[in-house]
Amino acid sequence: MTATLTAPTPTPAPPRATPKWTTPALVVLLAGTAVLYLWHLTDSGWGNEYYAAATQAGSQSWTAWLFGGLDAGGVITVDKPPASLWVSGLFARVFGFSSFTVLAPQAIEGVLTVWLLYATVKRTSGAVAGLLAGAALAVTPVAVLMFRFNLPDALLVLLMVAGAYCTVRALENASPKWLALAGVAIGFAFLAKMGQALQVLPAFTAAYLLAAPTTLGKRLLHLVGAGLAVVVSAGWFIALVELWPTDSRPYIGGSTNDSLWQLAMGYNGLGRIFGGGRGAVVGGGGNANLGFGGETGIDRLFGASMGAEISWLLPAAIVGVLAGLWFTRKAPRTDRTRAALVLWGLWVLVNGVVFSFMSGITHPYYTVAVAPGVAAIVAIAGREMWRGRHIQPVRIALAVMVAASGFWGFILLARFADWQPAIRWTVLVLTILVTTAIIMGAKRTAALTTATALLSSVAFGLATAATPHGGSIPMSGPASYASDQGVRGIGTSEQVADLLRNTTGTWAAATVSAQSAANLSLASGKAVIGIGGWSGGDPAPTLEEFQRYVAEGRIGYFVSGGGMGGRGGGEIADWVAANYTATTVDGTTVYRLS
Repeated sequence: MTATLTAPTPTPAPPRATPKWTTPALVVLLAGTAVLYLWHLTDSGWGNEYYAAATQAGSQSWTAWLFGGLDAGGVITVDKPPASLWVSGLFARVFGFSSFTVLAPQAIEGVLTVWLLYATVKRTSGAVAGLLAGAALAVTPVAVLMFRFNLPDALLVLLMVAGAYCTVRALENASPKWLALAGVAIGFAFLAKMGQALQVLPAFTAAYLLAAPTTLGKRLLHLVGAGLAVVVSAGWFIALVELWPTDSRPYIGGSTNDSLWQLAMGYNGLGRIFGGGRGAVVGGGGNANLGFGGETGIDRLFGASMGAEISWLLPAAIVGVLAGLWFTRKAPRTDRTRAALVLWGLWVLVNGVVFSFMSGITHPYYTVAVAPGVAAIVAIAGREMWRGRHIQPVRIALAVMVAASGFWGFILLARFADWQPAIRWTVLVLTILVTTAIIMGAKRTAALTTATALLSSVAFGLATAATPHGGSIPMSGPASYASDQGVRGIGTSEQVADLLRNTTGTWAAATVSAQSAANLSLASGKAVIGIGGWSGGDPAPTLEEFQRYVAEGRIGYFVSGGGMGGRGGGEIADWVAANYTATTVDGTTVYRLS
């Protein structure tokens, strides 16, 4: 039995029967989410060409699929682990490689995430709170963006929420099996985006230690078992990469020594947190650039870079979790409402602090990992305080939650003053009216309260869905907002694409930088070597390897103009220029190698 937020007392509230309308409501929620994430999906083309090319490679070569290779010939991988590419690669193999099969897996993962969040919140706070949490997540702008785009974050968030579901199930009867399954989910989330997956472990650990209905010794033992499950679920693939002969797999892109473990600890680990080396921020404007998160600090999630992605409901969530923990302070240790608030509160806190202060490469869309926690808190605290609104302190806390959401939504929308100004003024008026009504104790305002809290996020989320996105750093918002930032490769003309299509070697071409190789590969349908990988500094292929490939007739052309090639790319480009004759194809410099 769960204590509610109706009063500062440990007395549990009686269980409530699930209303009959919740099942149809869930169907409507999931169907609406599917429409939101799938409608005009292919307007974004390939989305992120870098990962689209890796999906294409995985649909052509099982080795590329297994390791996340950028090219089907097996020179180098993307600079992330391959779990998200396992999904999209299989999807492309079954349904054919296309824009839809590149982007649709993320949309499906988004619908599943909304469903799992509903199921998780329902177990602690009832079906109504579950529906509210699912709806709030579905329309969060950064969630709309990521579940319509081909980046690893979609699978990451799905697996993180799956871990939360398993943890909540484990809390019900101190189940080591369910807790171990939570560890398995996070282990596979690590294979989607490495260390970012581990940021929810403090939340799971604290909630289980606090509220699992068993002795402290057993709780600690169960957590050890879950930790081992994380290690095994992530470690098997790391071991596979380390043990696999290096000459028969691609080089691990982004690493300094062809090691997935080093990639996890370096470029995609401590380098992201503390900066320096390959994890340092790159690109014009440094860390102040919108695409790189803005200035570090406690207000970063509310700033010009990240604010419109994630902060719409964040003030309400802060109020909700603080009020909820206060009102349940005298509840029994195993109280499930408080345990849920601890879980989701620490989820938001840990992720929020990391994203606010990390000084390495940071992008606004990373904050999608915060969205489930914010949505869950708002739904749980809002639902419980609505039930206890007959008590004045609870009613005031609920009014503050609604006011925080409405007024902050008004401020965020004012940053886009030329876009639908009527929406923000509507939000402002509704916020004043509904907040006043709650304080005065008005009844039958539940629907209006929910609409007021979500209106700003819904409007911006819909605008995000209506806007095609591309590049390496997509951002939420309407078409008038700068949503296509980041590195892009050289353009590919139809004449160059035709030239590459007519080759018969392992690789149709090679070019300097992975992004340019991705564009050439997508245009021609053939494997293209991206010399130097994403950052340009990867020693793959080496000059000696490249010379051997050319001597064996395995590379058709060298296409110049890619940039970001690093020292290795420069050596290869110089060697090609010194030994082969350049021709111009529709403005592009091309060297025929075989």
